[in-house]
Amino acid sequence: MGEEAIEMIAARFRVLGEASRLKLIMALEDGEKNVSVLVAITGQTQANVSRQLQALTEAGILVRRKEGLHVIYRIADKSIFDMCDHVCGSLQRRIDSQAGAFRPPPAKHRKA
Repeated sequence: MGEEAIEMIAARFRVLGEASRLKLIMALEDGEKNVSVLVAITGQTQANVSRQLQALTEAGILVRRKEGLHVIYRIADKSIFDMCDHVCGSLQRRIDSQAGAFRPPPAKHRKA
Protein backbone atom coordinates (compact mmCIF):
# COMPACT_ATOMS: atom_id res chain seq x y z
CA MET A 1 0.00 0.00 0.00
CA GLY A 2 1.38 3.39 -0.95
CA GLU A 3 2.09 6.31 1.36
CA GLU A 4 -0.75 8.38 -0.11
CA ALA A 5 -3.27 5.59 0.52
CA ILE A 6 -2.07 5.22 4.11
CA GLU A 7 -2.50 8.97 4.65
CA MET A 8 -6.05 8.81 3.27
CA ILE A 9 -6.91 5.96 5.64
CA ALA A 10 -5.43 7.86 8.59
CA ALA A 11 -7.45 10.94 7.64
CA ARG A 12 -10.66 8.87 7.62
CA PHE A 13 -9.92 7.54 11.10
CA ARG A 14 -9.14 11.06 12.35
CA VAL A 15 -12.54 12.26 11.15
CA LEU A 16 -14.22 9.36 12.94
CA GLY A 17 -12.20 9.95 16.10
CA GLU A 18 -14.57 12.67 17.33
CA ALA A 19 -17.52 11.53 19.46
CA SER A 20 -19.79 14.35 18.28
CA ARG A 21 -19.28 13.25 14.67
CA LEU A 22 -20.14 9.66 15.54
CA LYS A 23 -23.35 10.89 17.18
CA LEU A 24 -24.28 12.69 13.97
CA ILE A 25 -23.57 9.60 11.88
CA MET A 26 -25.78 7.51 14.17
CA ALA A 27 -28.52 10.17 14.01
CA LEU A 28 -28.45 9.92 10.22
CA GLU A 29 -28.55 6.13 10.12
CA ASP A 30 -32.33 6.02 9.60
CA GLY A 31 -32.42 8.73 6.92
CA GLU A 32 -31.63 12.27 5.97
CA LYS A 33 -32.14 15.21 8.33
CA ASN A 34 -31.58 18.95 8.44
CA VAL A 35 -29.31 20.76 10.86
CA SER A 36 -32.14 21.77 13.22
CA VAL A 37 -33.23 18.17 13.67
CA LEU A 38 -29.64 17.03 14.21
CA VAL A 39 -29.16 19.74 16.86
CA ALA A 40 -32.28 18.50 18.67
CA ILE A 41 -31.29 14.83 18.46
CA THR A 42 -27.66 15.26 19.54
CA GLY A 43 -28.05 18.11 22.03
CA GLN A 44 -25.07 19.86 20.48
CA THR A 45 -24.99 23.53 19.58
CA GLN A 46 -25.91 24.58 16.06
CA ALA A 47 -22.38 25.91 15.50
CA ASN A 48 -20.79 22.63 16.57
CA VAL A 49 -23.20 20.51 14.51
CA SER A 50 -22.51 22.63 11.43
CA ARG A 51 -18.74 22.38 11.95
CA GLN A 52 -18.88 18.59 12.40
CA LEU A 53 -21.20 18.12 9.41
CA GLN A 54 -18.74 20.09 7.29
CA ALA A 55 -15.87 17.81 8.33
CA LEU A 56 -17.92 14.67 7.61
CA THR A 57 -18.99 16.05 4.23
CA GLU A 58 -15.44 16.97 3.25
CA ALA A 59 -14.38 13.42 4.17
CA GLY A 60 -17.01 12.00 1.81
CA ILE A 61 -18.99 10.32 4.58
CA LEU A 62 -21.99 12.64 4.17
CA VAL A 63 -23.59 14.48 1.27
CA ARG A 64 -25.83 17.50 1.50
CA ARG A 65 -28.50 19.11 -0.59
CA LYS A 66 -30.47 22.33 -0.37
CA GLU A 67 -34.21 22.25 0.14
CA GLY A 68 -35.48 25.82 0.27
CA LEU A 69 -33.71 27.48 3.18
CA HIS A 70 -32.68 24.17 4.72
CA VAL A 71 -29.60 22.04 4.11
CA ILE A 72 -30.37 18.33 4.31
CA TYR A 73 -27.65 15.78 5.16
CA ARG A 74 -27.51 12.06 4.53
CA ILE A 75 -24.97 9.27 4.67
CA ALA A 76 -23.04 9.02 1.39
CA ASP A 77 -20.94 6.01 2.34
CA LYS A 78 -23.14 3.35 3.95
CA SER A 79 -20.10 1.15 4.54
CA ILE A 80 -19.45 3.38 7.54
CA PHE A 81 -22.06 1.32 9.41
CA ASP A 82 -20.27 -1.94 8.59
CA MET A 83 -17.10 -0.50 10.06
CA CYS A 84 -18.99 0.68 13.16
CA ASP A 85 -20.50 -2.80 13.57
CA HIS A 86 -17.02 -4.36 13.43
CA VAL A 87 -15.63 -1.91 15.98
CA CYS A 88 -18.63 -2.30 18.30
CA GLY A 89 -18.42 -6.10 18.09
CA SER A 90 -14.72 -6.04 18.83
CA LEU A 91 -15.23 -3.74 21.82
CA GLN A 92 -18.06 -5.92 23.13
CA ARG A 93 -15.86 -9.03 22.98
CA ARG A 94 -13.11 -7.17 24.83
CA ILE A 95 -15.53 -5.95 27.51
CA ASP A 96 -16.96 -9.46 27.91
CA SER A 97 -13.48 -10.91 28.22
CA GLN A 98 -12.43 -8.36 30.82
CA ALA A 99 -15.66 -8.84 32.77
CA GLY A 100 -15.05 -12.59 32.80
CA ALA A 101 -11.73 -12.04 34.54
CA PHE A 102 -13.59 -10.57 37.52
CA ARG A 103 -16.21 -13.30 37.85
CA PRO A 104 -15.67 -15.75 40.68
CA PRO A 105 -14.90 -19.31 39.61
CA PRO A 106 -17.87 -21.67 39.59
CA ALA A 107 -18.59 -23.22 43.00
CA LYS A 108 -17.57 -26.85 43.37
CA HIS A 109 -20.24 -29.13 44.73
CA ARG A 110 -19.25 -31.56 47.49
CA LYS A 111 -20.81 -34.96 47.67
CA ALA A 112 -22.37 -35.81 51.05
